[in-house]
Amino acid sequence: MPAQAPEKTVPEVQSEARTKGERTRERILDLTYEAVIRKGFASTSIEELVEAAGITKSGFFYHFKDKTDLARQLIETYTGRNIEFLDVLAQRARELSDDPLHSFLIFLKLYAEEMEDKPVEHPGCMVATVTFQDHAWDQGVRQLLIDQVVNWRSRFVVWLEEIAAIYPPKGNARTEDLAEAILAFTYGGMTIARALSDPSTISRQTMMFRETVRLHFLGA
Repeated sequence: MPAQAPEKTVPEVQSEARTKGERTRERILDLTYEAVIRKGFASTSIEELVEAAGITKSGFFYHFKDKTDLARQLIETYTGRNIEFLDVLAQRARELSDDPLHSFLIFLKLYAEEMEDKPVEHPGCMVATVTFQDHAWDQGVRQLLIDQVVNWRSRFVVWLEEIAAIYPPKGNARTEDLAEAILAFTYGGMTIARALSDPSTISRQTMMFRETVRLHFLGA
């Protein structure tokens, strides 16, 4: 029995080392995100990230092969967080109502509440940033963003089609257009929020869209 102790200790040490490494990687990604949102990817240097993270260059290159790899991992991380953000809200809404329309309206209310004070902290802000800094990212990274936008739109199309099967639309708007409107007021709202220093922009636009959806399927 005593011989089993070392076998148990080794995995714990390895796990701790991996956890520390993952924390360092996430710290670098967070610093990169903040820098990219503030001044763009092209103007963000590895040197400044190394200094801000308090690590060596070799430490940086342990986690990222080069700046392109950093960009790829950055997008993968934040698109993943974006999907998780939507999944959590959708699950909460579905748990509160079995009716697809009512759950969708609940989802939009939850979304508005989440976006009330932190539009530039929302993971989707990275999508808007990369889109407007297209020349600074390689094709592979840009494709990751395209895939996310398509994924986001598709999940809303499916939900809206589920609603339409029970509540025949009263308006003429296409399901795809309604789904894209969520993207439009989210990313557009980020721009307005920054320009006017009004963090409530996306929240207010979400509630306006919520009323549009209600009228579209239920009428006046």
